[in-house]
Amino acid sequence: MIRNLIIGLAALLCFTQCQQEKDTSFLIQAEQVGPLSKGTPSADIESLFVNDSVIRDTTTGILGSAQNKIRIYEKGGALLLTLTPAKDSLALVENIQIHDPRYTTAENVGVNSTFKDIKAAYEIRKVVTSLNNLVIFVKNSDVYFTISKEELPGSLRYNPSLSIEAVQIPDKAKLKYMMVGW
Repeated sequence: MIRNLIIGLAALLCFTQCQQEKDTSFLIQAEQVGPLSKGTPSADIESLFVNDSVIRDTTTGILGSAQNKIRIYEKGGALLLTLTPAKDSLALVENIQIHDPRYTTAENVGVNSTFKDIKAAYEIRKVVTSLNNLVIFVKNSDVYFTISKEELPGSLRYNPSLSIEAVQIPDKAKLKYMMVGW
């Protein structure tokens, strides 16, 4: 009788622990990255990252247009995110570069993932080839990935006019950047 009671309590405790909500502080979702949502104005960044350091850059380019970047650093110095607000009157967060490996998608893809991890988690929509990089766009997600051409075999690496397909990218290719674009 006591043995059954102990087993029942242990099962109840295990069930209760499994039912607790998952911490979403570093989760990349459809319209959310950690505490940021798709409609977050850049003016609200400091209140969302109250325990972190928010650094706003304003550099004036050659033609006089300002390129504003907002960098979020963890207390202690680690770079978490780089945000780029839209240049309209609302200045909503438009692009997010993920730097910290704790930020992952629900499919457990993050900056330390490989192309094999991306293929396993997502359907590849398009591969865009640039001079030094490949940009991988996936279906049904605002997340996209950049892989350096240095990760490719030599026969693909040095031809700038060559259009590269997903099947040509090695599984072990590491990510250079992980971005979210709204």
